[in-house]
Amino acid sequence: MIDILDRVRNKGLQAKIVTAEEAAAFIQPGMNVATSGFTASAYPKAVPIALAERMKKDPFTINLWTGASTGPELDDVLAGVHGIKQRLPYQTDKVLRNEINDGSVNYLDLHLSESAQLSRCGYLGHIDVAIVEACAIDEDGNIIPTTSLGNAASYVQSADIVIVEVNTSQPLELEGMHDVYIPLDPPHRLPIPIVKASDRVGTPYIPCTPEKIKFIVPCDIPDHTRPLRAIDEGSKKMSEFTLEFLQKEIQAGRMPENLLPLQSGVGNVANAVLAGFVDSDLKDLTVYTEVIQDGMLDLIDAGKLNFASGTAFSPSPEGMERFYKDVAKYKKYLLLRPEEISNSPEVVHRLGVIAMNTAIECDIYGNVNSTHITGTKMMNGIGGSGDFARNAFLTIFYTPSTAKDGKISSIVPFCSHIDHTEHDVDIIITEQGIADLRGKAPKERALEIINNCAHPDYRPLLLDYFHRADEQTKHANTPHILDEAFSFHERFLKTGTMQK
Repeated sequence: MIDILDRVRNKGLQAKIVTAEEAAAFIQPGMNVATSGFTASAYPKAVPIALAERMKKDPFTINLWTGASTGPELDDVLAGVHGIKQRLPYQTDKVLRNEINDGSVNYLDLHLSESAQLSRCGYLGHIDVAIVEACAIDEDGNIIPTTSLGNAASYVQSADIVIVEVNTSQPLELEGMHDVYIPLDPPHRLPIPIVKASDRVGTPYIPCTPEKIKFIVPCDIPDHTRPLRAIDEGSKKMSEFTLEFLQKEIQAGRMPENLLPLQSGVGNVANAVLAGFVDSDLKDLTVYTEVIQDGMLDLIDAGKLNFASGTAFSPSPEGMERFYKDVAKYKKYLLLRPEEISNSPEVVHRLGVIAMNTAIECDIYGNVNSTHITGTKMMNGIGGSGDFARNAFLTIFYTPSTAKDGKISSIVPFCSHIDHTEHDVDIIITEQGIADLRGKAPKERALEIINNCAHPDYRPLLLDYFHRADEQTKHANTPHILDEAFSFHERFLKTGTMQK
């Protein structure tokens, strides 16, 4: 208890320290419960576990709002007892995904930059309880965050009451690594005064008053971050194509020698691309992104990264251990912001970000599906990819050319679900090659994508579709044979492969 008392610096608040079970007992059926957390970072753990145990004995549901995906001690435990009725704005949990796709959970898949504003303005309903993780509470009741910010600051502002989990597994050295800025809502909104990735424009804590904090819960459960897979040959090739392309952009005078600020999605491909930057001749790089992963620590260690701004620090377990061993070194290069700032269209456009995200599938005209398998089954959600894709200086999407041992082509005649239209996509990269869609009409884009990005096993099928569509529509602007546009997907559902 000594450690928790040291971390609750407001003496009056120490009387509000309770068990997770006592705090969970306050949450009632049907409540809108908003939490901290973005990826498997800084999400509450003790209270959700206690709440799930209560739901086992007395089943009921809540509506759960977060910053994005979370760890198993939140999404997984509550979905496992069928305790979630509504979920937003993004998720990656397998149990929860199954409940979304069997209709048990109403899932609102939102652009992450918009989710806090939607909640503040009441479009989603009212926040009854906000549960946020902290490494400490200061003398005035303000909350010192841990490894992410997400929507936590906005949720604390809007909620009726706040439950703070003070996580003693999180180092106090995290204090000072945050920049909390909550924009005013229209018609009072002002420009966000960020002109470079390292700008600080807010406070190093989440503003809160002691009166708003209902309970403080001790917790010692660490973030359940996910290991990264070894970089495979396909991902390595995509990284090489990216670096070759960016070097040409520098030579053409379209970018400075240290590029523009980088945004990188989460996962194996993103990690591979960043690993390529470590081994390249590039230096003095900056990052304006959502999630800071292992690759950015590698860039710091290689002396190639000047600064990285994001909303979550979510490395592998090995990366987290490495960070904790030298927090003082790494925090000089890193800053965490609310997600409506890290993903702000205004700031992304101003800084001229290079956006690099992954796709489930792309079609021959450049539309991208990031969310749905065969158009109907939710995988994870759009996340922040739309925030960046529409507003970036350069938008790149990555996908392996095939999946399921070649049974699925990731390049299809027409996407079964479209999250990013052809208007927002500049570059598509697979392990086969790179398609530069800038300045190309639809039929030019189709040939660029098929010939450069499609797997050789599927290239003839795609070319055959395109040429027949062009002929049957009498050379229309965007040729499609409507009763064949989804033939790849239909064939897969019937036979288990997209190949003929």
